[in-house]
Formats: sequence, structure tokens, C-alpha cells
Amino acid sequence: MAADAPTILATSGGYVPGRRTRVEFGPLVHHAVDLSGVSGRRPRVGYLGTAGGDQGWAIADRQEAARLAGLELNPLTLFTMPNVDDVEGYLLEQDVVWVDGGSVANLLAVWRVHGLDAIFRRVWEAGVVLAGVSAGSICWHTSGTTDSFGPELRAVHDGLGLLPFANGVHYDSEERRRPLVHELVGSGELGTTYCTDDGVGLVYRGTELVEAVTERRGQGAYVVTRGSDGRAVEERIEPRRLPGS
Repeated sequence: MAADAPTILATSGGYVPGRRTRVEFGPLVHHAVDLSGVSGRRPRVGYLGTAGGDQGWAIADRQEAARLAGLELNPLTLFTMPNVDDVEGYLLEQDVVWVDGGSVANLLAVWRVHGLDAIFRRVWEAGVVLAGVSAGSICWHTSGTTDSFGPELRAVHDGLGLLPFANGVHYDSEERRRPLVHELVGSGELGTTYCTDDGVGLVYRGTELVEAVTERRGQGAYVVTRGSDGRAVEERIEPRRLPGS
């Protein structure tokens, strides 16, 4: 099953505390599945934990979350080598690809070594929904802000560029995120930047933002642009609350 247009769900959420397990999939993950249009069988979700180094415990947690959600989780690991012969074919078999958080700088470097920068464009154009949290949100854009290089946040500029915008994540929960986005947009280092509070996702069809959605009440999405006076201008995008939130 494929979405009816190339689709990306870029988020600062997707996980909720589990009742019997460490984590469960929240409404944002379920919305990614809904966007794929799959029906009549268990949805197939490709999981990439590259940004966290493909840690076994994290994969096990996500597999338990998928079991509880009725999803078929198919991890793609790249350490110490890809776990499948045909990476592109494997991703094309999924309804959704969910990319976990961690170091977006390391994720992008490892992906390029294995040719995933080109592969993901073809997978996206084929209608597989691309989604993820934090690093798994920034990666689809041109650029963003990250702590990949150390405790001090800084810009990252080598995103896959499927979306022609910059991206800010954890906009409300990490105090340096908002001021740094404003500083970088105001200076012209970042272009138009779409940002999400924790629990919020951005839905893109092709390269157009069509809506913001949330799994947490009171949270927001934002677009930051450079005004004629060289200062950052922030506008709030009110997200639609997802079922089950």
C-alpha cells in the first residue's frame, strides 16, 4: 500500500509511557500508519535506530510497542553491516518508515555511506510514508539545530533536503532551541524553519506543509521566517488533536 502522494510526518513525539512495557506507540505513530492508507492486514513499519547506534535494547522496546499496537515492525540496522541484502527493496516493502532520535549528524553520515540519501528519495516518491522523531524529523529537511556535536546546540546543514525547509524540534522543552532558531533565521543561516513542541508533528504532502497534528493538549507548531528588518518572525500553527490523545 502506498500513500496517494509523497508524505512525511516530522515530529517531536510518538512515544508514551507503557503500562506493561517501557514505551508504547502514541497517536503520532498511529497517524503515520493512517497516512499510508493501509487496510486489511497488519501495517508494516520499517524502524531505523541509526541515530542511536542501532542499540539492541531500543529495538526490543520498539518491537514490544509494535506488538501491543498490532503493527509488524521490521528493523533496518546498519551496524556493523546492513541486516538485509537489498536495503532499497526492504524499505519499499514497508507502509511507513519510522526513524528514531539521537545524533542526526551521525545518522546522516552513516546513511550516506550506505547510499540511503538517494534511496530515501525513491522510497518517498514511491509512496512509503517517511516519519520519525527528533533526528528522525530533522533528517528529511535541509537543516536544523542539534546537540550532535556537543552540549551546545548548533546548526546542521546536510539534511536529505526532501523538504526545502529547516526544522526545529523539542521547541518547548529545551530552553536553547527557540532562541537559536531565531538567531539562525535572523542571520540568514537558516531559511524558513518549521518547528514542533514535544508531542507535535508536521504533515507534508510533497513539499507542502498541509497541517500540524498533536498527541498532547496545549502544544504548538511554528514557522519562523526572516523579516525585512533582518529579525526572525515567528507564527504559531495550531495543531489538530489526534484521536486517542
